[in-house]
Amino acid sequence: MTTWITICDTCKRDTWNADSDARPHGEDMAKLVEQQARGRDVKTRRVSCLMGCTHGCNVAIQARGKLAYTLGNFTPDEAAAEAIVDYAEKHARSDTGQVPFRDWPQGVKGHFITRHPALPDDQA
Repeated sequence: MTTWITICDTCKRDTWNADSDARPHGEDMAKLVEQQARGRDVKTRRVSCLMGCTHGCNVAIQARGKLAYTLGNFTPDEAAAEAIVDYAEKHARSDTGQVPFRDWPQGVKGHFITRHPALPDDQA
């Protein structure tokens, strides 16, 4: 199963200023995560709004049949993007999507907002 990193490209952190910021912080984060993910075992996509505005910058880590996670409160920088992609690769290698805490990259610790159980099969 493919693990996807869904990046909110409309996120604006509390420091966003229409007079000085040319674009939303989410666009910067999306570009950085996409760069980090190139050639790695995950895919990325952008969406306009994950509805986590008080937690910008937001990403979701998802794969069919696995636990899904929403992470936020990131500063759009290379270190955050690298930690997000590193975590997503660990998610991809996990049968359930659960990654032991000891294996979490330092850069994602403290950034988890929600965990969603895998959806049930439609076979019922």
